[in-house]
Amino acid sequence: MGPLELLVVAFWVMLPAYVPNNAAVLAGGGAPIDGGRTWKGRRLLGDGKTWRGTIVGTLIGIGVAYLLNVFQPTAVSAFGVSVPTFPLAVMITLPLGAMLGDMAASFIKRRTGRNRGAPLPGVDQLDFAVVALVLTALVAFEWVLAVFTLPLLVVVFVVTPVLHVVTNVLAYLFGFKHEPW
Repeated sequence: MGPLELLVVAFWVMLPAYVPNNAAVLAGGGAPIDGGRTWKGRRLLGDGKTWRGTIVGTLIGIGVAYLLNVFQPTAVSAFGVSVPTFPLAVMITLPLGAMLGDMAASFIKRRTGRNRGAPLPGVDQLDFAVVALVLTALVAFEWVLAVFTLPLLVVVFVVTPVLHVVTNVLAYLFGFKHEPW
């Protein structure tokens, strides 16, 4: 696979994990997942991690995976690249893992004394992708092995931080986020 093909496939397979956190921001609000609980004097997750955002984000990600499956034959013809379909388990684990990864980053931020919205370079850009891939590998290991070759993983882990920064800056400029990271 050439560089352009790798880029197309990487974006395709990660799109169900890329979309949920952005959808959660748009659907945000509501009851926080941690219910206001604290641990060692700090909130577990904070007000930014809500049930509504998590559910909506996960469902939107599942919907994205479903639509990618529907359009897969057309995409193969249009791009001239073989892009995979998503088994049901993967349709669920990629977006759910992305949401759980973002929650894990919030937990780490609270433990390290960072406030809501404070940056944590590296973690902010890759948390959701790493947990999405780990959760998916736990549930659909053969699919992950077949799809995520080493070159594809390299592209995912190079492109994901760039996409994360760009989408967060755009969300900030359009008023959806209070900080550009």
